[in-house]
Amino acid sequence: MSRWSLDGRVALVTGAGRGLGRSCALTLAEAGAEVVCVARSKDELEAVVREGVAQFGRLDVVVANAGIVNYGRTWELDEEQWQDLIDINLTGVWKTVKATVPVLLEQKQGGSVIIISSVAGLKGLPFLAHYAAAKHGVVGLAKTLANELAEHDIRVNTIHPHGVRTGMTDDSMRDFLAQSPMLAPIYMPALPYQMVEPEDIANMVAFLASDESKYITGAQLPVDLGALNR
Repeated sequence: MSRWSLDGRVALVTGAGRGLGRSCALTLAEAGAEVVCVARSKDELEAVVREGVAQFGRLDVVVANAGIVNYGRTWELDEEQWQDLIDINLTGVWKTVKATVPVLLEQKQGGSVIIISSVAGLKGLPFLAHYAAAKHGVVGLAKTLANELAEHDIRVNTIHPHGVRTGMTDDSMRDFLAQSPMLAPIYMPALPYQMVEPEDIANMVAFLASDESKYITGAQLPVDLGALNR
């Protein structure tokens, strides 16, 4: 049984086809919410939102989770690699906001927008310039939205995981760190764990979706094993 009560609420989760997004969708459903799952954020997102609202009658929670990651030295990234990641991890979040916030405003019943950022959204992690730029970008987006939407009782927050055990990453990071061992400590957590489980992030999402977090907006909530203290 979930510790959070979301009975009667409707949530939309992007990137829900696997990994963290799937875990978020399941956790929100366990807490009592009806969940509209979007595997990828594409141009038809507005249509998916309309269909979800038509089916469930409302929208209360938006979880912008869809994202990709790959690695490279900043000056060695090619333009396609840079643009693809910015398009999905930053512009995709903006498109999710653009498709959902008007619905929340029209309902005049408040809401919660939750954006999945990263430790890389608060720290300059090596070999992740494009990823860090996008994840820093969604923090700025969230802070601005939090100010714009506060008068409508719509809260906007970001969550910042360390590494989540989803299978999204590959071993190429190890190769870069092996070539530049002095940079390895930047990635070291303080707590005696190497990865965060998807359920740990999903529980934070459920908290931000619930009334227990009704006074929290414009915040950056780390689930980072203490890595940001390093």
